[in-house]
Parts: sequence; structure tokens; C-alpha cells
Amino acid sequence: MNWWSGRQLSNAAFLWPALVATATAEAMRATAELVALGTEVEPAPAPPEPCGTTASEVVRDLPSVRLRDYGAGLGAVPGRATLICAPLALHGAVVADLAPGHSLVEVLRSAGIGRLFLADWRSASVDMANLRIDDYLATLNVLVDDIGGPVDLIGLCQGGWLALVYAARFPAKVRRLVIAGAPVDPSAQPSDLSQLAVATPSSVFQGFVDAGGGRVLGRTISSFWGADTLDSGDALRALQLAEAGATADFAAAKAAYDAWNEWTIDLPGSFYLEVIEKLYKGNDLAGGRFVALGERIDLSRLRLPIYCLAGADDHVVAPQQVLAVRRLVATPPEQLRSAVAPGGHLSLFMGRETLGREWPEIVRWLKDDGAVDTMSAAAS
Repeated sequence: MNWWSGRQLSNAAFLWPALVATATAEAMRATAELVALGTEVEPAPAPPEPCGTTASEVVRDLPSVRLRDYGAGLGAVPGRATLICAPLALHGAVVADLAPGHSLVEVLRSAGIGRLFLADWRSASVDMANLRIDDYLATLNVLVDDIGGPVDLIGLCQGGWLALVYAARFPAKVRRLVIAGAPVDPSAQPSDLSQLAVATPSSVFQGFVDAGGGRVLGRTISSFWGADTLDSGDALRALQLAEAGATADFAAAKAAYDAWNEWTIDLPGSFYLEVIEKLYKGNDLAGGRFVALGERIDLSRLRLPIYCLAGADDHVVAPQQVLAVRRLVATPPEQLRSAVAPGGHLSLFMGRETLGREWPEIVRWLKDDGAVDTMSAAAS
């Protein structure tokens, strides 16, 4: 059965697959079929986990995350540190380090970020099915403490709103914050994804979790979709390459893209449902109702320097969903920066043009100590 187009799958499904059906009725019908099939759904054998293009050392290995160090070892080099918070979605953190010329890690290191770390979220095991947002925030807090804050925090996509919530909950532990392609205020500019999230009954999402025995099983759902509809055009758009041709560069990047797309992770059902209800349906973060680790997150008290990056043609996270941060926080205008890059969602993290244009500017902003950024991170 295949009722997704390849382009939809490429651009959106790695986030929240139940949301990218062509209509809510189809999503409900497909979910019911998946639940009914249960163990009869036989996904293809799992491909090997893809590796990033940049050498790294796992310096913390926790049940839900691996902390990758691209520098000289945890605590070995004093000074400022940068932590990338990868998306906690249905594909792995290699999205930040895909291939030469398509690696955010590569760009950050080349621009002089010496102490660089990545939160590489693990696939959810059976005993992780009940993990919630608070559990991931607490784990992120452990990573920051191990690195030694305050850190420069870069949140990508679903990792972007998580990074923002973390910064608001622990403002003294974050020096500067970068949010790229993150759905902070889905109501600011509805996207295909956010509209379907709101319109689809909660029972549909619960059905996906039930079908996975308490988890959202990435391989099962990917097999159910028919992910083999992806073609070179999807990769070209994401990688921002003009044409495929037969060049070695494209062949290598396309192979890395395919490996990243084919390898999926499982998500805790409790986390998945909580994100749907709080972030999309309730819009709790932008509405000031989001509670994290026992404290209501009031973005109007956050005064951190923040850089927002959005994609002009992003149908997963519309630009204003990201840029809404500028009106929600109390950061002085001179410490708020933003950019809207040509291209779609995945191009923000692996597109050659965006990595060569927007991200070096973000690094210059991170390294610019001329701006006053020693103020209290939150209002007293």
C-alpha cells in the first residue's frame, strides 16, 4: 500500500509520519489497518545504522542518547562549547553530518568551533516506551553539565523547540541559542504538517502507538508507506544540487542521503503523544502553558541572545512558526537575529547552499563577543 508521494515522504515524513497523509480520513483508515495487521506487518530487515562523515568520540553513552564529541575529549579543552540538539524524530542525528559538503558539523568545525558536541538520540527500546518530554529535558541537562556550561545550544527541527524549552528552564546554562526549522508557534503560519496535526483526531496517533506496543516503530511505518518511491529529485532538492548527472560528488552524497533516509529510529509513545497534544494541538509553548520539569515555561522572561533560521519553502515548519520566537521572548532586539534561507526543510541542515551561506553567518554571530551577552539570562 502506498498513498504517500515520494516528495511528501522526503520533506515531511521523517518528523511525524501519521501527519503527512493526503487527508485525515486516509490517515485514520491507514492507522486502523496498521493496528489490525499488528504483528502481520513485516518490515524489511533493518539496514545498518549510518555513520556521520566526521570522526567523533562517544564521551557519554546513556540509555536514551549518545554524546558525540568532535573536539579533543570531554573537558580536555577549556573554553566555550557548542552543543547540537539533533531532531528527536524518526531519522537519526546524521542529518547534521551527512556527507562532505552537506554537513553542519563540518561547517561549524571549519569556522573555528573547537569544542563541538552532538546529542545523538537513541532509538527507543521497549523499556523506554513511557519516556516523556521531561525525561529528555533532564537528559539534555546531564549532557550540558558534563560538557560544562554555559553552552551555545543549536536546536534542529524537533530538537529546536526542545532546546528552546531547555534554555527557558535553565537560562543560566545557555550562553546563546540557535533555532533552525523548529515549530515553536504552529499557529503563526499553518503548514501542511501543523494543519493535519490539529485536524487529525488524537485516536489516530494513539493507534500508531498501540500498533507499536507503546512505541512508534519507524521501520514498520516506513515499510507500510512504501518509502521506495523516493527518487533522485528528492535528494537533489534536499542537498541543493543543480543536477544529478554522474558526478562522484552527487553519487556519494546521494548514497549518504539514502542511508540516512532508510535507517529509522523508534520513538517512545508517551513522548510522541505528548508532543502532538502540547506542541501542535494545544500550542502550549507559544501560549505560555507549557510545563517543563515542574515549571511553567514563560518565554516572555527569556533574555538570551537568539538566532532563528527558517526555510522559505519549508512545508513542514513554515517560516513564521520559527520566527515567532522574536515576539515571544524578552531578548533585546539587538541580540535577536534571524534569516530565511531559500529552500525546504531538509536543506536547512544538509543543503549545500544553506550550509555555505547562512550557517557561516550564524557561526560569526556565535563568536562575536562585541554584542552585550553577559546580561542575566532571565528577568529576576
